[in-house]
Amino acid sequence: MPSAELYNSSLKGVRVVGEISDKAEKAPSTPRDILTQGALKFIVFLHRTFNERREKLLEHRQVVQKELDDGGHLHFLEETKYIRDDPNWKCLPTHPKLQCRKVEITGPPDAKMVVNAFNTDVQTYMTDFEDSCSPTWHNMIYGQVNLYDAIRDKIDFTNPKTGKRYKIHHEGRRVPVLIVRPRGWHMVDSHILIDDEPISASIMDFGLFFYHNAKYLISQGLGPFFYLPKMEHWQEAKLWDDIFSVSEDCLEIPRGSVKATVLIETLPISYQLDEVLYALREHSSGLNCGRWDYMFSTIKRLRNQKEHILPDRNQVTMTVPFMTNYVKQLIKVCHKRGVHAMGGMAAFIPRKDDPVKNKEALDAVGRDKLREVLAGHDGTWIAHPGLLPTARSVFEKHMPTPNQVYVQKPDTSVSEADLVDTNIIGGKITRKGVDANIYIGLNYMESWLRGFGCVPINHMMEDAATAEVSRLQLYSWSHQKVRLEDTGETCTPELVIELIDQEAKKLATADGNKFSEAAKALTDEIGNKKPLSEFLTQILYPQITTVGKSIDLSSLKP
Repeated sequence: MPSAELYNSSLKGVRVVGEISDKAEKAPSTPRDILTQGALKFIVFLHRTFNERREKLLEHRQVVQKELDDGGHLHFLEETKYIRDDPNWKCLPTHPKLQCRKVEITGPPDAKMVVNAFNTDVQTYMTDFEDSCSPTWHNMIYGQVNLYDAIRDKIDFTNPKTGKRYKIHHEGRRVPVLIVRPRGWHMVDSHILIDDEPISASIMDFGLFFYHNAKYLISQGLGPFFYLPKMEHWQEAKLWDDIFSVSEDCLEIPRGSVKATVLIETLPISYQLDEVLYALREHSSGLNCGRWDYMFSTIKRLRNQKEHILPDRNQVTMTVPFMTNYVKQLIKVCHKRGVHAMGGMAAFIPRKDDPVKNKEALDAVGRDKLREVLAGHDGTWIAHPGLLPTARSVFEKHMPTPNQVYVQKPDTSVSEADLVDTNIIGGKITRKGVDANIYIGLNYMESWLRGFGCVPINHMMEDAATAEVSRLQLYSWSHQKVRLEDTGETCTPELVIELIDQEAKKLATADGNKFSEAAKALTDEIGNKKPLSEFLTQILYPQITTVGKSIDLSSLKP
């Protein structure tokens, strides 16, 4: 048992208002096996210890936004120059099981996805409580159940409609190493209330998984491995590092057992890469290029600087200046500090119905992965098993070693201005781009409201990050009243609202659809009925909460 004296948290002032079922679904365990008294005390202790720091760091994000809105610029921090300039420090060596990460598959923690991911011949599997998962209470708590049982090889179920059996196959093969992505610092979970405030979703997701699985994973020669999303300042990474250290002490496991890869998916933190790794140097397993969220963050943070308005989404590729420069900086810093630099997501869904278009798309994926490996990345992401042969063949051909951390980039120089070089030659904002953003935004948000966070749209696997690009472009274009190149129209809030309402009515054919709610969320912001939210998940989250009566905490398992 964990060291009780370290977190002997009183449960006074704690309420659980989400259902804690004793019903098993596709795994033998139940929510009552996850939200035990011990696990609850652990996450309550972490929340009470660290939540005030979390809230202050979130407030700082708005200070940065105000400075940018007033025409300011982002800078490399003067107060941490000593960290950047010191060539001698490196992160501790990562875990042996994380040395080779050529291809990582990602997806939400529903049982079917978990089994399919573990049965894919990749090195690592990132299970996602964040962008690809709608955070309903059911999804969050049963996601923990699914991982608990999958780790212990207990998942075994048959789809009653198809008769297909889902079981993790261990015989004669290497099972992918599990990495867990909790929700970002900005999210809370309203189903657990601590001293009349909702628990930090990050702490909940991390804490429940860590409490139940850290020791078991270590006993299997693995460890508690994480991906950390959406941070905007190196102090947010330091907050995670302190949580890791305290949690390791609580469970009486060695410091440094946790290994975490940070997703660099916000513009501000791209100016603080050395600092992030320094803060996590005991626990770091590298950085990842979260391309879609990075694009979204750039649009969001620079939305009031007209010179940085980006063109149609399909024109903002990884080869445009600000994206290329961010990648160069990330790879240079990672390898200098001895950790992995992971590439981005290939979101294409293979098409069985059109072999010609399928080949064209796979060729494009291959070119993208070739760009990554030649740039110096140590691995890449896919969202569908069908992309594995393409991604794997490229990385194995051009990186025969487990990684290429040894490839140093001392001559790479990226300036402050380079990271915001949004000049895209030939870039255009079009009515076609407006329509595409509306279609993607509405379809994704509607699915999210029904509990699905990983949504196939136009043969691409869309998640919250790609939907955010659509949302922010619609807001930015309409408020800057840009001219649409293909029609000559001025993109105004009134025009965009009209188009959203028209498309929502066209799409709203099935019973129980949520298109009107999705449209309202978009139009309220564009029409200034509500302030622009930092994240669409915050806008929509109240609509998917299922708050019930407080549970008798004494009825929970010890």
